[in-house]
Amino acid sequence: MPFAYFRRLGRADQEVYRRSDGIHEVRLPSAEAVRDGVPRLERALATGDCAEAERAADALVRELSRVLEVPPPQVKVLAIRPRMEGAELHGFYVAEPGRRPVVRVWMRTAARRQVVAFRTFLRTLLHEFVHHLDFELLRLPKSFHTQGFYERESSLVHALLPGSPGPPGRGEDRAGPGGGGA
Repeated sequence: MPFAYFRRLGRADQEVYRRSDGIHEVRLPSAEAVRDGVPRLERALATGDCAEAERAADALVRELSRVLEVPPPQVKVLAIRPRMEGAELHGFYVAEPGRRPVVRVWMRTAARRQVVAFRTFLRTLLHEFVHHLDFELLRLPKSFHTQGFYERESSLVHALLPGSPGPPGRGEDRAGPGGGGA
């Protein structure tokens, strides 16, 4: 069932949406090797030091990129989340032609300026990385927030935090090295 904004998309974008929605998981080979970077990220975030959190987040994303055989985006960890009309921006992905893509995540809340919870930070980092995978792994021309997109995000969270809930199982298509499942 497509999200409400689907009806406002043109035919070409609806096709991209459907392709995205049909891919439910990112198959992560060598999850154990990638998982080794998670405690470092958690420790770095606990220090409240942006530079240390950025180094740890970048190392994790680089390892994910290596395992998934995609070029890594640049990772920027910024301090206080910006506010946008009653909401806070948690992360942002930017891909411009001819430039290295950038994943930006903020580590402190706007209101209280507290370091965000580790799982929230990790999920935000992976959410922005899934946008990167949509372009680099799945070769989609656009990255829409579809049910499949959120399932791919959850599959990465579950692979890195095995005790966390996995993605809801609704299909068999998966993305892995080489862009399978698209």
